[in-house]
Amino acid sequence: MKNNPKICPSILAADFANLQRDVENVMNAGADMIHFDVMDNHYVPNLSIGPCVAQSLLNAGFKGDLDVHLMVKPVDDIAEEFAKIGARYITIHPESTDHIDRTISLIKSAGCLAGVALNPGTPVNVLDYILDKVDLVLVMSVNPGFGGQSFIPSSIIKIKAIREKLDAIGSTARLQVDGGINLDNIASVYTAGADTFVAGSAIFGAKDYKHVIAEMKAKLGS
Repeated sequence: MKNNPKICPSILAADFANLQRDVENVMNAGADMIHFDVMDNHYVPNLSIGPCVAQSLLNAGFKGDLDVHLMVKPVDDIAEEFAKIGARYITIHPESTDHIDRTISLIKSAGCLAGVALNPGTPVNVLDYILDKVDLVLVMSVNPGFGGQSFIPSSIIKIKAIREKLDAIGSTARLQVDGGINLDNIASVYTAGADTFVAGSAIFGAKDYKHVIAEMKAKLGS
């Protein structure tokens, strides 16, 4: 059963020269969580931000939930760093650790909610022995590493399959989708089974954050 929908703007698309301002503005506009994309130029072909940037936002007064997506390898040490800061969700990729069950346990033992992210080419059955342990499943609807990409249509099939798996075990884990989410496709992604939506350029590229977030929520019936 789906959770209440949440909109999670990805600061990868924000103005980094005015990051505090953009984060404050988007939260005041109705965002539910801030999505924090962490890339290492090893696991994915890009280099973004790390724990010190998150800590700076917290020091500047950010009070919302940090939804941290780690696209790094190896992942355990940096997951612990974000846990110390107080991230709400920490999501990892199966390919980024030799022992995914252990990494999930590490995140949860630190008091955070644990997520697992599936790339477009990662099969759904990677979840078979860990699904009951995770708090969030992230479907990457683009290949990770860069913002501004177009939604991969076959992601809908994967979203439906994961929703069936979650419902079959009575899981309350969130089903998140990241990549190319916009006003044109968010309703169909929601219908497929997702309840948590990461949007970067569709929000931060808009002139009016409040308007676009309200439009997204309207399409979700919330």
